[in-house]
Amino acid sequence: MLDQIKGLHHVTSMAEDARTNNQFFTHALGLRRVKKTVNFDAPDVYHLYYGDETGAPGTIMTYFPFPKMAQGRPGTGEVGTTVFSVPQGSLGFWNDRFAGLGVGGLKAEESFGEKRLNFSGPDGDGFALVEVKDDARQPWTHGGISEDHAIRGFHSVAMRLRDEGATAELLRFMGYEVGEERDGVKRLIKPDGNGAHLIDLETMPNIARALPGAGSVHHVAFAVENREKQLEVRKALMDTGYQVTPVIDRDYFWAIYFRTPGGVLFEVATNEPGFDRDEDTAHLGEALKLPQQHAHLRTLLEQHLQPLEG
Repeated sequence: MLDQIKGLHHVTSMAEDARTNNQFFTHALGLRRVKKTVNFDAPDVYHLYYGDETGAPGTIMTYFPFPKMAQGRPGTGEVGTTVFSVPQGSLGFWNDRFAGLGVGGLKAEESFGEKRLNFSGPDGDGFALVEVKDDARQPWTHGGISEDHAIRGFHSVAMRLRDEGATAELLRFMGYEVGEERDGVKRLIKPDGNGAHLIDLETMPNIARALPGAGSVHHVAFAVENREKQLEVRKALMDTGYQVTPVIDRDYFWAIYFRTPGGVLFEVATNEPGFDRDEDTAHLGEALKLPQQHAHLRTLLEQHLQPLEG
């Protein structure tokens, strides 16, 4: 069993409109845009990162907004719900805020003894807020949300699977422990995690496979401290039979990827070097930052990419 993984690092999804996506995460959710860059493989498409003040691992929601992309079809083999942690007693505030902003899919419920508010993103993305007692992570409070209510980071992700057995076994190998099981949902917990240390597995044997599109999660990334730990994880996964990519430089972290038995794409990302490697922390997410191989396209991209504000 591995001990290098500390919980979630980031979740990456797809969207249909960059400006709408930016408005939702920075205004409706009050998160900080910590990086404005482009897709490594499609530089005419943004890669937008949202999180806390520094973009700490376990807080980072990222998006590829493909213009006019068709909406995805929910199903199995994907992350169905991305869940954020908020302080106890704050869900009434969020329900009123979302209702006033016209956010869809609002539904209050309890799950695993926790109060929860489900809601939808602009592309039908599945989200929820969960009240967590004593989440010590410091929130970003310059997005219009007070510290008493602001999002702390991820709480968990829920994966929809036709059969959870092999994925649960993989997560146990990755250092997670099986916690409770309620209403067909198995919860796995990473002991001594980074606050974003829960994974829920939803078994849906009669549901069709998901079709990716706007509103779909592209991949979920797990955090390791550094490249040395990442290489240890890569070797262990390959020795177990998983086909893992070589290490890829993503400018703000190093990444490896592999497909899980249930169909979800996993990434293992380093906590280093972080989002301040090319911007001062006070100005994160303000300027368009380009990977080195796309730097020669700056003039063209600045003319092509949709302005995020205005």
